[in-house]
Amino acid sequence: MQVKFNYQFDNNGLTASSDYNAHIREMIEQVLFTSPGERVNRPDFGSGLLQLVFQPLSTELVTTTQYLVQGALNQWLGDLIEVSDVEVIREDSLLQVTVVYRILKTRESQTAQFVR
Repeated sequence: MQVKFNYQFDNNGLTASSDYNAHIREMIEQVLFTSPGERVNRPDFGSGLLQLVFQPLSTELVTTTQYLVQGALNQWLGDLIEVSDVEVIREDSLLQVTVVYRILKTRESQTAQFVR
């Protein structure tokens, strides 16, 4: 079992944990929604995805975001997952990212959707 992200306590007052598949999804979320420079000892960690919410919507922005997400996930989690597809949808100030990936250890395909 892995420590749950966002850190929280379980019903027994102990540190909450996640199973392996949930932990992988939580790590993807951390990569996507951490801005470079946010972590002191890893200033290049993250994807910069949140900064794109304020950019004008265009086909180029969607394509750029897909490459940005896929590149960040490959860089930081490439030893754990293989990204098959990234879909980005932006409506007003809402950004929806869908990541289809395969967990290398278990060979299971997963889909995770994130909305900010």
